Amino acid sequence: MKGFYNMLLVVDATYQSFELKRLDDDLLMNTLGGKGLATHLLLTHNPAGVDPLAPENNLIFASGPVTSTGIWGSCRHGVYTKSPQTGFYSESYAGGTAAESMAATGFDAVMIKGAGEGPVWLEIGETGVRFHPADNLWGLDTYETEDRIKDWIKENRPAAKRSGVVTIGPAGENRIVFAVIENDYWRSAGRTGVGAVMGAKNIKAIAFWGNRKRDVADPGLLKSFAREMATRSKEDAGVKAYKSMGTPMLVDVMNNAGGFPTRYWHKGTSENRERINAAALHERCEVKPHACLKCFIACGRLTTVKQGRHKGLKIEGPEYETIYAFGGLCEVADIEEIAYLNDVCDRLGMDTMTGGNLAAFTIEAVRQGKLDYDIGYGRVDAIARLLEDITHRRGPGEVLAQGIKSAAKTWDMEDQAIHVKGMEPAGYDPRVLKGMGLAYGTSDRGACHLRATFYKPELAGIVDPEKIGGKAEIFALWEDRLTLFDTLILCRFFRDLYQFEELSTIIKCTTGLQLDEADMRAVARRVTDDTRRFNLREGLTPKDDRLPRRFHEEVLPEMGKVLPQEDFDQMLLEYYQARGWDKEGRPRE
Repeated sequence: MKGFYNMLLVVDATYQSFELKRLDDDLLMNTLGGKGLATHLLLTHNPAGVDPLAPENNLIFASGPVTSTGIWGSCRHGVYTKSPQTGFYSESYAGGTAAESMAATGFDAVMIKGAGEGPVWLEIGETGVRFHPADNLWGLDTYETEDRIKDWIKENRPAAKRSGVVTIGPAGENRIVFAVIENDYWRSAGRTGVGAVMGAKNIKAIAFWGNRKRDVADPGLLKSFAREMATRSKEDAGVKAYKSMGTPMLVDVMNNAGGFPTRYWHKGTSENRERINAAALHERCEVKPHACLKCFIACGRLTTVKQGRHKGLKIEGPEYETIYAFGGLCEVADIEEIAYLNDVCDRLGMDTMTGGNLAAFTIEAVRQGKLDYDIGYGRVDAIARLLEDITHRRGPGEVLAQGIKSAAKTWDMEDQAIHVKGMEPAGYDPRVLKGMGLAYGTSDRGACHLRATFYKPELAGIVDPEKIGGKAEIFALWEDRLTLFDTLILCRFFRDLYQFEELSTIIKCTTGLQLDEADMRAVARRVTDDTRRFNLREGLTPKDDRLPRRFHEEVLPEMGKVLPQEDFDQMLLEYYQARGWDKEGRPRE
């Protein structure tokens, strides 16, 4: 079938060997690559109940049939495994430039099993994999590691026109359960702890390079479609907004809605709003729009701090989710300081969202006398020290390194810990955006805003945020469409531009398949059902689809709102019905 290489690279880190496996057309037709293919591989090759940090837990890197083509928003790759943070299904995506080099190797996916005795980095090319010792890289931050390996490739592989490097930092080396895999310095496969799995395999980094090109079904149609989308984008309000202000614009949006999580989820607005919003970022820092390859949206903010103690600090960001985690939950009052904490996390290789949540949770533990540690709301250096302590498993960092469930149990705060399946929510309070409550509860990887990005229709008034009955069916429709994004591996910010009609064209011009909306939803439902089966096999119960009690019982002071338990239960049951699952959330055989 067009659009694929029909090839899987299986790497054995234990024996430093590899094998090539053929992927048949029927499998690729039913999964469409990306998440669909990776989920099939996990169900087939992962032992049921495996320890996420054991050698037997497979780590999969995948591209989609659109990767390395001219389709806008296609420069992304996915990472899949069993999560050490939740114990359930793990998926994480990253943009930047690495996906292009990954696809140029000529493999639809790379599956890594086993674990080496000592640190290595992998060089993956068209003929397979080479193992290089990484003792001299172990302990380095993500930036320096990426630089050193790219320099090595440039010096020793003259045939490599370019390379893509993914790497872990000290957090991944030390198996912190929310460690990330970084590329292009600031791009992260950022949730569920994929970096810890890579660290457990003693793999410091992977360099991808090659010169293979994907054979698409209709190059002419692809070119004309890409041209049409570029023209259409010029007048698109969403594209203009993201290009001019990036995701930090959501700080004002969510504060206006009263759902900006603040002071560890006790408030819905921040007193520091005007010092941490998009306007503050653009006024107090030098900011340039920054795009991935194959993107005209340029949502990234290439930021340089202009003054103060962090003068000269350069990062891409901070994104909204990092601002909410540190500026909202931890009440850090200046955008420059949030940028600094963002940089600390990126260098260490840890997820900023979980990092901020755990820091705020620790502050609450100290305030309640559960823990003796020098930290408090708004205290930037103390928060930075905690992030270092977590990375190196010092003091309370040893407990926090194992995630929110471990810390909550240790400190007798399970009734206060805000998470679903062990992963903390994004910056959208479900007491205000009720559909986000359903999104957090049902997400296969833990509390997640990206599986359906349902905050968008609720904030835009497309769906009434207070609506309960019938909302699950609308949510399932959005989720199906965006599951297709994850099989093809497209950027979420193209969700308004790529409806089912556009997705049908993308699939046709890349793979040659002619799928209508019903066909595409059938593919998405198969992927969703298989992901659910993976989680059920790992011990998931309906209890794991529930929200923290606070969202049902504690009223947001600014809005006077909660998400009543009975309303959530109704949405959850209707979601199971919309998916064709039974009352226990089990798909049909």
